[in-house]
Amino acid sequence: MPSDIEIAQQAKLMRIADIAREKLGIADDHLEPYGHYKAKVSLPYLRSLENRPNGKLILVTAINPTPAGEGKTTTTVGLGDALNHIGKKAMICLREPSLGPVFGVKGGAAGGGYAQIVPMEDINLHFTGDFSAIALANNLLAALIDNHIFHGNALGIDSRRIQWKRVVDMNDRALRQITNGLGGPGNGYPREDGFDIVVASEVMAIFCLATSLEDLKERLSNIVVAYTRDLKPILAKDLNAHGAMTVLLKDALAPNLVQTLENNPAFVHGGPFANIAHGCNSVIATQSALKLADYVVTEAGFGADLGAEKFIDIKCRKSGLRPSAAVIVVTVRAMKYHGNAELSELTQENLPALEKGLVNLERHVENITKVYQIPCVVSINQFLSDTPAEIDLIKKRMQALGVKVVIASHWAHGGKGAKELAEEVVKLCDAPSQMQFVYEETDSLWDKINKIAKKVYRASEVTADSKIRAQIQALQDQGYGNYPVCVAKTQSSFSTDPKLRGAPSNHVINVREVRLAAGAQFVVMVCGDIMTMPGLPKVPSADKIDLIDGKVVGLF
Repeated sequence: MPSDIEIAQQAKLMRIADIAREKLGIADDHLEPYGHYKAKVSLPYLRSLENRPNGKLILVTAINPTPAGEGKTTTTVGLGDALNHIGKKAMICLREPSLGPVFGVKGGAAGGGYAQIVPMEDINLHFTGDFSAIALANNLLAALIDNHIFHGNALGIDSRRIQWKRVVDMNDRALRQITNGLGGPGNGYPREDGFDIVVASEVMAIFCLATSLEDLKERLSNIVVAYTRDLKPILAKDLNAHGAMTVLLKDALAPNLVQTLENNPAFVHGGPFANIAHGCNSVIATQSALKLADYVVTEAGFGADLGAEKFIDIKCRKSGLRPSAAVIVVTVRAMKYHGNAELSELTQENLPALEKGLVNLERHVENITKVYQIPCVVSINQFLSDTPAEIDLIKKRMQALGVKVVIASHWAHGGKGAKELAEEVVKLCDAPSQMQFVYEETDSLWDKINKIAKKVYRASEVTADSKIRAQIQALQDQGYGNYPVCVAKTQSSFSTDPKLRGAPSNHVINVREVRLAAGAQFVVMVCGDIMTMPGLPKVPSADKIDLIDGKVVGLF
């Protein structure tokens, strides 16, 4: 079978204006084209759709990710194509890929096989420049902070208490901790600093939660960038930064319209990390898609313990969105990995390992159906190495939980390969559902992290040293107690130890750091060892990416 990029390069794309007009009823006047195959849909047009009824929202999530891969984005695309295949008017909403992982560990991030969004190269690379705009807005604020200190520091910023980092959209461990302002008085005051990757920036989180340009500007104005010596917070608006930042982001805030290999419409917009932010595409994109289509398929980052929880407790809470159904993506080989099978042996039938690893899937199903109370279906992303006995075992275990299992072959067969999945999703959407949050807005910050840890992760307790507890209490006292909690932890386990596979219980969640994201309106609680600036692996994907005879190769 051809590689993903070869499939994408052979695709017969429709002009994006034709996709918009024929599939969504959007006239050319409301598009801002970026070439022939991608465009932004204007914000004034999208605002004009407010009185239209909403379609049904379907959330695609997964088990805890493994090195074997699960195929969540591929399933999202395949399901969107399948819904259109069975005669439904459907759109998909995805996050934009970050260049760091694209050139690092992931290669491309636009789906796979015959379930992709295109133009794949554009989407995986610079796309429409959204991430560049976000990086520039972030770094403008950083420059204004140091400039203010250089020119007299009228606000009394304590340079030891600057919270704001610069960003770059590339994995670069050498930038995690730096010293800036060296080289004498003309270059400012030396201080410790550091870089995050763009997708870890609060500007990215704000961008994806904003509902309008006005809301964007208000959120940007409330970013806490630093503190004075007496711990008074300094906001972005104190530096008059928010207006200029909004100017840099004004075009980017319009969602990007592209298509699948089967010429179905897709919004690809925004992309915050799921283990340091809320891991979802923009609220504007999702809300707009629900006005334009009868079914909207979207995904949340990583497994249902991280991405789905944040989708519900942050994105849905703030936006009013409510999913009608959820899809949990799983592979047989990933289940065997959670049963402690070796990575090199995952293509061999191993029922004992599968039986042991299925506890991970069971935990996610219980969280979706009992904690979040969303109807769900389990979708097995099919591989040739899957055996009938392995499939039967998964079906038997899920039957005990009252959840249907379908086998999907969209990777190999496109939309028609996920026909059964689409039909089951439509059934689930027709049934009544009442999504539940994990905690109440009125709960204290400490109670919120405890409810997430105990209900979702099945931890026995949450710990924090006295300094961290004091910080949490201070945020509570300062009026931030009504904010959602965004837990930053490993995606690989229900615990904070990435090596604990399966479904560990009665473990301890330790909060080692607390960060206020006042503009995004959530409080980040860092648990375990999480990097906001990843490094590159020993052999990064960049090693295989090249330009040969004018064609990009090696991009997954």
